[in-house]
Amino acid sequence: MSCRYKDERIVVDDRALSDQNLVSEWLAYGGTHYEQRFSPLEDVSTANVNELKVDWFLDLPNDVGLVSTPLVVNGIMYFTGTMNIVRAVDAVSGELIWEYNPEVGKHVAGKRQVGWVHNRGLSFYKGSVFAATWDGRLISLDAQTGKLNWSVRTFDEDKALYITGAPKAFKDKVLIGNGGTENGPSRGFVTAYDTKTGEEAWKFYIVPGNPADGFESEAMEMAAETWTGEWWKHGGGGNAWHGFTYDPDLDVLYVGTGNGSPWNRKIRSPEGGDNLFLCSIVALDPDTGEYLWHYQTTPGETWDYNSNMDIVLADLEIDGEEVKAILHAPKNGFFYVINRETGKLISAEPFAKTTWASEIDTETGRPVEVPGARYEENAALILPSPWGAHSWHAMSYNQQTGLVYIPALHLGTEFTDEGLDLANWQSVEFEGGIGVNISINEDERGDYPASLIAWDPVKQEKAWEVPQEHFWNAGTLTTAGNLVFQGRSDGMLLAYDAATGDIVWEYNAGLGISAPPITYKINGRQYISLLVGWGGGYAGLGGIPASELGWAYRQHTRRLITFSLNGSAAMTSLPPPKVPEPISAREFVLDYKLANKGAVVYNKCDQCHGPAAYSGGMAPDLRASAIPLDESAFDLIVREGTKVDMGMPAFSQLTDEELLALQHYIRQQAGQKNLE
Repeated sequence: MSCRYKDERIVVDDRALSDQNLVSEWLAYGGTHYEQRFSPLEDVSTANVNELKVDWFLDLPNDVGLVSTPLVVNGIMYFTGTMNIVRAVDAVSGELIWEYNPEVGKHVAGKRQVGWVHNRGLSFYKGSVFAATWDGRLISLDAQTGKLNWSVRTFDEDKALYITGAPKAFKDKVLIGNGGTENGPSRGFVTAYDTKTGEEAWKFYIVPGNPADGFESEAMEMAAETWTGEWWKHGGGGNAWHGFTYDPDLDVLYVGTGNGSPWNRKIRSPEGGDNLFLCSIVALDPDTGEYLWHYQTTPGETWDYNSNMDIVLADLEIDGEEVKAILHAPKNGFFYVINRETGKLISAEPFAKTTWASEIDTETGRPVEVPGARYEENAALILPSPWGAHSWHAMSYNQQTGLVYIPALHLGTEFTDEGLDLANWQSVEFEGGIGVNISINEDERGDYPASLIAWDPVKQEKAWEVPQEHFWNAGTLTTAGNLVFQGRSDGMLLAYDAATGDIVWEYNAGLGISAPPITYKINGRQYISLLVGWGGGYAGLGGIPASELGWAYRQHTRRLITFSLNGSAAMTSLPPPKVPEPISAREFVLDYKLANKGAVVYNKCDQCHGPAAYSGGMAPDLRASAIPLDESAFDLIVREGTKVDMGMPAFSQLTDEELLALQHYIRQQAGQKNLE
């Protein structure tokens, strides 16, 4: 086991990133190139974990949603916060060393930009830190000083795309994708850049474009055979916003791909088809970006079942033979074990309730779909929901127990396209749409909305499960100390016995946790560290259930907290949860007709301010804000963009009537009565 002391330094190259015995650092999003989130550290174990206390902390008063995985390199911790601000702190004391602000607000000012203010992490390679901004830039920083090395734009500003994911560095290249499937007619792609210069090395498109323009590769020509109609007018989708893994053993890059644009296959590919390479793991040559093989988890997907989730590498003994495997638990509810040398399916079983497919045929690798699941003629109640049975919250694999620890979600959704003009439906840049009507089914929330599942990938069965009362819990870390760490949306950080699921330690962080923990060891002391700051898509789109958690916008200070067995830091408590309460405005006279028009306008707002104006904490709850009652102040923020530095883009195209209608809709949702 390699334990570095503070006066020793390592070079972060592919050899270091592949070292699974290195315990002093946390070099990559998943710890190493293998993305297992497993540490061989055992200083903290089931025998003494109850002695963990806060060692140091750093308040982050200007941040909102924090979902990032910190990196630790040569005694320095690097992490990304709200609006893509990158910070470096001393990993032993928490002292701030440098801060880099990419000034996202200035870059999106006056532009029709979309995006979320959170980001899942960084990449480190040969002395440089790589970060991506939600407005589409990839940035290289000097790790020692925070000075800018280079910056490149990864997509055109007139495209309704954004970045929330971590770049992936490997073999002197750094890879980035993007999101935005729901915001316009999107065609997904990933791009690799030279780590030293920022020059583009190669680009791989995930779905084919217009055949009349020619195909970029033989892979795109092959993929086009699985599409019908004029799919290119809808973009096709496949956006890779998360799920990149480099295999140092086989020298292969794996990319997890996204859902269709739009969701409804009847629109984008009306005569059917598998629609490659949607919802797939695509293996690429890391030097050239050339297609090697693929495995598609959800052929012809039509439920937002992307495969952007973790792609974990592990060597498993199956039927007496060692197999180099991929472990993958995408949104669709099945756990896949795939031979990563061939791309062939080894096994797949449901780890959560699924009603779209009954099983995965191991001979063909294809799902056996349930009749009616594609809402062909009638509405269909489908599990999992578009949130997935497993979202981007990281799972981990413990080499000693042989188990995978999955933050699972249990929710059903009704799909129907009744009433939609499918033949003429068209998404527009920055207006977006999904081409189907969806609604959460209260009867299909299951016995519990979420759980932590320990899954045996060899036996393809559940080893244990811990039900959880709240949705959207954070990713996991597992260690040789027979521990699994996970933060929850209710603010609790817990340690579980990795073999049994018994809770062996818990800590109330005072604020919902969305980021996964990491661990490292410096000068003989093991640390557990994580960012505490409720965030991610559910904080924007979660509606009433997310609002009721009580993590109201800017009511609780975000923090970076680090624990050890010798911790003695005195950290002030945060205020109790606060559910936003609509303010009363007796002088406001509600116009129901205007409010109905405002409901349509508000569709531009709900990704951050919440469905039906119930904020889950990503942005202010407008029902509880005095700003919408002041026409001048409301105009300055909404149309002039005076809060763009805080992530509120300008909507300069709104008319006076639309702005007024929006005010009336907000007051209607606040329970305002018509006083006339």
